[in-house]
Amino acid sequence: MSDWDRDWLGAIATVHAATQRLFATLGQLGEDDVRAPSLLPGWTRGHVLTHIARNADALRNLAVWARTGVETPMYASREARNAEIEQGAPRALGEHRVDVTRSAEALDEELRGLPEDRRDAAVRGILGSEFPAREITWRRLVELEFHHVDLAAGYGPSAWPPEFLGRALNQVAGSFAAREGMPDVTVRTADGGREWRLGQATNPGGAATPTVSGPEASLLAWLSGRGLGKDLTVTPSGALPELPAWM
Repeated sequence: MSDWDRDWLGAIATVHAATQRLFATLGQLGEDDVRAPSLLPGWTRGHVLTHIARNADALRNLAVWARTGVETPMYASREARNAEIEQGAPRALGEHRVDVTRSAEALDEELRGLPEDRRDAAVRGILGSEFPAREITWRRLVELEFHHVDLAAGYGPSAWPPEFLGRALNQVAGSFAAREGMPDVTVRTADGGREWRLGQATNPGGAATPTVSGPEASLLAWLSGRGLGKDLTVTPSGALPELPAWM
């Protein structure tokens, strides 16, 4: 069990801090800004904000499931989830602020009330995989940090906190390790302290596997599709490998 999983209240506090950073960005947006494009293709900032709010509701459902033992799915269906996002996206900025705030507060309250002996209860994500309820806090932090960047409203990868960066980079890089369609590439932090081998070792003709190195935030942004990797270095010299979409 990681330190994150052991320190339940500390994890909740980290999620709360990320939520407060999001609130600060929301406070700087104007009415027209919410209808402007986000970094996600086909989504406005209103889509992203609605998704963040509905994700809080969905994760709260899982916390209720863990606490009560009564199955409470994240969403009624993927179709229902998508429909809610589309319906909520065009709302006025004030409605988005209230929705994001209230949903985050409700999730925070439910997590704080989850008894210790229920935090390992199995719950199920939207894709059907099971995980212990204590992972809800991490999943919420991932949603907040990535989608805060997706708002394209001044919060970028360089603002990601260390407590998010390290674990998220390991998670995203690890998910590419043996993924079909992933080019062979070694990813290495600038200080050389961490390294991941991605792909399936299928470089033709014994070609050297390129190594992409740079700051952790830039590596994570590139791997997750939220950065072009302009400050990353490729060795031997060449273009950055083309990656499949992370999610």
